[in-house]
Amino acid sequence: MSNALPMSTLMLELPQLMERLHRRFLDVVRLEMTRVGIRDINPVQIMMLATIGNQDMAVRDLIERGYYLGSNASYNIKNLAEGGYLDRLTDEHDRRSARVRITPKGQKVIDQLNLLGDKIGRDLLPNEKDKDDYQISLRLMRRFERECSTLIHASE
Repeated sequence: MSNALPMSTLMLELPQLMERLHRRFLDVVRLEMTRVGIRDINPVQIMMLATIGNQDMAVRDLIERGYYLGSNASYNIKNLAEGGYLDRLTDEHDRRSARVRITPKGQKVIDQLNLLGDKIGRDLLPNEKDKDDYQISLRLMRRFERECSTLIHASE
């Protein structure tokens, strides 16, 4: 099967689509959280809670795993801590370093996010063929991410 579009066009389309998909998903998260009465944190902060999950995590690890900018991450962590969604602790071994962990209030948000994920999954992937296609898509996006990371590290 021949594709009329040049490879360069195809390779630029994927990150553009992923960016639009990310923005749309954040809109869905905002709408769903508003519907269930969570209005004091934004979708990026909610996704940050999901990145932390059930872990006790160093802030630097959170920044690396979530690809957050340092000052932006600090601002969001401060707001989440002030809102009671996470605890920010000074690392016992390195006082300059901080750790975060989800509070029960934060876990309730993650639970709501998981319910939303279940609903989207049921609607988007109603049968095994759709689930297989989804897994293939995830593998492709992970390979794309690894390739970009390889190119970045090769230029350093």
